[in-house]
Amino acid sequence: MNNETLLIQHGKCLTESGTWQSMAAIYVQNGRILAMGDIQETITVQHIIDASDCLILPGLTDLSVALREPGNRDKGTIASETAAAAAGGITTLCCPPDTQPVNDSHAVSKLIGELAHAHGKCRVKPLGAMTKALEGEQLAEYASLKRAGCVAVSNAYFPLRKLSVAKRCFEYAKTQNLPVFVNPIEPSLYRGSMHEGIISTTIGLQGVSSLAETIAVAHYLQLAAATGVKLHLSQLSCADSVHQLRRAKAEGLSVSADVALQNLLYTDEAAENFNSVFHTQPPLRAETDRIALLEGVRDGTLDAVTSAHRPHEAAAKLMPFGDTEPGMSLVEHVLSLGWQLDRRGELPFARFIAAMNEGPSDIIAESPNRLKPGAEANLVVFDPQQEVHCTELSMLSTGKNSPLLNQVFQGGVKATLLQGALSFVRTPGDAG
Repeated sequence: MNNETLLIQHGKCLTESGTWQSMAAIYVQNGRILAMGDIQETITVQHIIDASDCLILPGLTDLSVALREPGNRDKGTIASETAAAAAGGITTLCCPPDTQPVNDSHAVSKLIGELAHAHGKCRVKPLGAMTKALEGEQLAEYASLKRAGCVAVSNAYFPLRKLSVAKRCFEYAKTQNLPVFVNPIEPSLYRGSMHEGIISTTIGLQGVSSLAETIAVAHYLQLAAATGVKLHLSQLSCADSVHQLRRAKAEGLSVSADVALQNLLYTDEAAENFNSVFHTQPPLRAETDRIALLEGVRDGTLDAVTSAHRPHEAAAKLMPFGDTEPGMSLVEHVLSLGWQLDRRGELPFARFIAAMNEGPSDIIAESPNRLKPGAEANLVVFDPQQEVHCTELSMLSTGKNSPLLNQVFQGGVKATLLQGALSFVRTPGDAG
């Protein structure tokens, strides 16, 4: 372990109570926060980060970042996407199992872990496949996946063939004390490429009914109640899903949920000009859904926010809207977008940070990052006044399918520390 001391000087620190406290100095040594408070002349410092006018935050945890590797290297690699995540202030992330080959084995899970460790940008916690090859029929070996480091099992957006299969998955996961991450979709109702509503009717695209999600949510909540599994509903997009979740929690069900950042920011109106960047899964819904999702994050009904990062090569987004591959590349601008929500008056920044630290950490049974002496030094220096120019050259992700591309906006990460080491630092003059 490097025993050189790093000093973060000045800035405002986010306290555990969600308030901002001016901090003259944070000293980091041997991967941990050595001291906080006043400048101490007795401590010899090798590196200094000037955090004047910046916010100092705990490192974020993102529950869904597609790293694409193994396979799909034209869309991204573990090296490129963890570097992008670090630039967004992420220190821990979960990667879904829809790789090539599918992460349904001990060997693939170990490979992902080893590659992530070698690059050292983020702690990567794989999600193992719920069913072999994600085909929705035969259960994967959950015990083996857990031994390889998987923190939960998921079938991503690949449907389970029958509810009886889902029940067996839940029962097996319960025996292994593994959470089940479910992207709620009723496949017989999921036909289309955008939300079913006035916009889809006007522009002539087939829409996806909210029922495709809300019916699945109802099914999975009942199965969770019957089996006792720790259920996590991934990337909810509908107001009624939030209402069902709120009732389930009030009744004492062990269930959590997250929302994709894209669904807090945009609605189906963004797809009106057929811009394929806004082809997402789940689809961007109506404004009433967006408002309900924001309220769910504010009151804690929705435990976490995720970037739902899905990088694509250019060709994947060049076909007609309905034929393009869904997903946005958002992970390296997570904090910038969270800051935008705060400036709009829609979601306090401190609550956004909690939904990307305490909330997701609890879901995967990890300790949240803390800013206090003795804690592991996983933290972010965020400059709310930084002018960010998002270009293809500035983006670290292989996927340039970002709605922020060629835009200028305020708020950028100045530095990210993972276990006391700089996993990202913005160099002087870097506008990206």
